Amino acid sequence: MTTFRISEAAALLGVSADTVRRWVDAGRLAAGRDEHGHRRIEGADLAAFARAQIGSPGEGGRSSARNRFRGIVTEVIRDAVMAQVEIAAGPFRVVSLMSRQAADELGLEPGVVAVAVIKSTNVVVEIPGHERATGQQ
Repeated sequence: MTTFRISEAAALLGVSADTVRRWVDAGRLAAGRDEHGHRRIEGADLAAFARAQIGSPGEGGRSSARNRFRGIVTEVIRDAVMAQVEIAAGPFRVVSLMSRQAADELGLEPGVVAVAVIKSTNVVVEIPGHERATGQQ
């Protein structure tokens, strides 16, 4: 079974290791100790905790979209018709192409807090560090 160190759990949850330690100490997140006495969190426990932390998808409204990334606008590139907007959402970079009119109406500029809402039927899932098993090189 997969287990995570406190620092790994913190990186996955987008918080500090101290925050995860406080959650463990308060009994909000279960952790055991490995053979060296280091705290480890079971993958299933971390997944359940992460799921419980997720807010409602609509943030005040109703929506069928379930993928939301709150962050800060870091760059806006406009031309006559289109705009490319980049958002830093924790350690993640989200880039959106939209009409210039939409970007202007939303007041999108570097430093503005925004939420990237993503509804997609095509989502690629990768496992870090694993090679694709295609049989091709």
